Amino acid sequence: MIPLQEIEAASKRIAKVVLETPFAFAPLLSRRTGLNIFLKKENLQVTGAFKLRGAFNKISTLSDEEKEAGVIAASAGNHAQGVAFSANYFNVEATIVMPENTPLTKINGVKSYGARVVLAGKNYDEAYLHAIQLAKEQGKSFVHPFADDAVIAGQGTIALEILRNRRIDAVVVPIGGGGLIAGIGSAIKQIDPSIQVIGVTAAGAPAMRNSYLLGRAVDTTQVRTIADGIAVRDTSPKTLEIILRTVDEIVEVDDEEIADGILFLLENQKLLVEGAGAVGVAALLHSKIDLPPESEVAVVLSGGNIDVTMLNVIIEKGLIKSYRKMKLIVTLIDKPGSLMRLTELLAKANANIVSIGYDRTSTHLAFGDANVSIALETKGREHQEEIRHLLLEHGYRFHEER
Repeated sequence: MIPLQEIEAASKRIAKVVLETPFAFAPLLSRRTGLNIFLKKENLQVTGAFKLRGAFNKISTLSDEEKEAGVIAASAGNHAQGVAFSANYFNVEATIVMPENTPLTKINGVKSYGARVVLAGKNYDEAYLHAIQLAKEQGKSFVHPFADDAVIAGQGTIALEILRNRRIDAVVVPIGGGGLIAGIGSAIKQIDPSIQVIGVTAAGAPAMRNSYLLGRAVDTTQVRTIADGIAVRDTSPKTLEIILRTVDEIVEVDDEEIADGILFLLENQKLLVEGAGAVGVAALLHSKIDLPPESEVAVVLSGGNIDVTMLNVIIEKGLIKSYRKMKLIVTLIDKPGSLMRLTELLAKANANIVSIGYDRTSTHLAFGDANVSIALETKGREHQEEIRHLLLEHGYRFHEER
């Protein structure tokens, strides 16, 4: 466990640059869950994620000689931006090794702070090994994203801010490598051990949850999740040791549930949050966490640096799942007026066409037929049933894309 005085010292060091992010009541989420939920909005942090706290605290404690030599870090994105920002602040040369599939948004964010980016490896763990090798070869300090006391202490400052605002019964925290929950858990359990610390992992990155349940570090062979900020393959013995002492429960959510959390926050809280930042809300929406009614619950939204392409996919799938969008492929007789009659029928059903395509050359079509692919804006399940009934009533052959 990180001593409370080290977390308090970190809070003083980072105060000059790190934003004390809003901690606000979430009324709709509270009504949905029967709890009193407050969101700690680290997605609004200076670099878009909590990682700035630990990175700045770590670099601020380096000696002048270490700063002169420069720093290296490995990260899927948020720690990278935290290190790059902090290095720039202290005029320290920084090299960031990132996985090859890192979203362009995060790469550009790192470069904007003057750091050099090296793409290596298929995931964080492979990038980490490459960064460690570079640090040894170049004599630079390696700034670990989670398995470092100064980094963990920096992340723990979130707990101090939460408790300055409100007495809570539980705090819900995303888990990747475990630095965030190790810091928050260390602070919480030294200030008020009765507060429950609940972690949330992605089902596609289960190493820390598996290790927690077994009581020893176990690794996984691969990770696959839209929550790239917590896509960590291997378990850190250092953070696991703290987690075993300070965390009361770890639950997991799958990618569909994470996507629901992202959409919920975007639509209902007007907050843009990445997959890792949405796992706590996803766990609450899908009843993964069991707390007494009216419990005061803090949920850490760890970051908001989501790739726009991924966000578009999540929104599109979310609209289809919630019956607000419908994709049809309708087979018509390929002759003048056929398409017009179809669109007139859809207009009668009050369905707005958002895109349309026409294919008469597919080898699956009979000669003289054409397939029309149509995307419609709809108003819920009943509206879609009405559209299906109307098409069948008028003799149309069609199938849906889900």
